[in-house]
Formats: sequence, C-alpha cells, structure tokens
Amino acid sequence: MSKAIDTDLKHDVEKELEFNPAIDATKIGIAASDGVVTLTGVVGSYTEKWSAEEAAKHVLGVKALANDLEVVIDTAEYRNDSDIARSALDALKWNFSVPKDKVQVTVSKGWMTLEGEVEWDYQRRAAANSVRSLRGVRGVTNDIVVRPKAFEGDVKDKIQAAFKRSAEIESKNIGVQATDGTVTLSGTVHSWAERENALNAAWSAPGVKNVIDRIAIEA
Repeated sequence: MSKAIDTDLKHDVEKELEFNPAIDATKIGIAASDGVVTLTGVVGSYTEKWSAEEAAKHVLGVKALANDLEVVIDTAEYRNDSDIARSALDALKWNFSVPKDKVQVTVSKGWMTLEGEVEWDYQRRAAANSVRSLRGVRGVTNDIVVRPKAFEGDVKDKIQAAFKRSAEIESKNIGVQATDGTVTLSGTVHSWAERENALNAAWSAPGVKNVIDRIAIEA
C-alpha cells in the first residue's frame, strides 16, 4: 500500500472520529500503515475508547486496528470497585436480554471482567453493552461462554441461507464450515462492517457455541 493511500486512510479515520460527538478527537493520535490503523492518546471513559474503536473499524480501507488509547478517569468521575460492581449488577438485572443470575462480575482497579454461561451470543454481547458506559469503568473483558442447549439441524445451511438474505454480505466470497457447534468462516470481504455482519449472522444460527474468524478484508 502506498504512502498516499495510508495518508488518505488516516485522514478518513480522523474525519470519522471528528464526526462522532461522543469522541474528543483532538486527544487521539492516528497512524495508518498498509490498512492497519493505530489509535493512541488519552480518553476520559471506556465508552469513548470503545466508540473510537467502532468508528475507526467502519472506515472503508481499515483492515486491522490497534486500540492503544489509555482511559484516565477524572477525579470527579472516580468510583471504587465495589460501587462499580454494584452498578454493574443492577445494569445486568435491568437488561431483559441478559439471563437472570447467569453472569458474574469482578472489578479490579476499574477493570471489569464478566463470566458465566449463556445460550446465545446476543446475550453475551448484551451483558457487555449493559456495563460498558458505567461511570468509573476503565475496561471490560467479556469471558462469558456461549453454551447452547442443543445443536439443531444443518448449521452450515442455515448460515449460508442467512448470508444470501443479507444485503450487506456477498455470500459467494465467504466459506462456511461447521463441526460440533464450532463454525469457521473464511474468504474475503470488502469492509470491516461486512465481516462483522457475517460473524453476527453465524452466531445467530441455533446451536452455535463458537465462531472462528478467518475472513480477510480486501478493500
């Protein structure tokens, strides 16, 4: 990839971050090399760090991302680990998509770890979404395991059919293999967003407990 293309990609990521009102782009440094974007600097919350990552990933031409942003909590926003843990339990309790009493929370120096078992990936993601924006949180590790009740039907056929129904996925470019609840996706897509759509579609098939991502982005 030429330096000119890297420069254009860096500019596009800068503009995308500036466009998002939840991000203070003036505090974020951006580097781009061969489609790999690196974010550096300091942000005031984990939500802002996550928002910057999501914004950058969805810029056309981004093939990989290193999020080296540091979360520094302002003194006025500081909360001890016990307060954060209690807030997290409340947030999980009020989220209808998170199964009751299935997720455990550990907080250490503002960093939260989620553990437990759920039947669907959307429940796993819902748990992380519930706690990401809590005050005082510096980071979230989602160690929740997806353990479906049963392996139903031909998972491969279900996923391929979902790809064909999607306007955002070129199904002919993605290979699907499924064995004992583990799905492996391979092939190429044109953007990070298309890859995420493919992964989400695979996770949505009944009986899927793990998805291995071997999809390459070719802008």
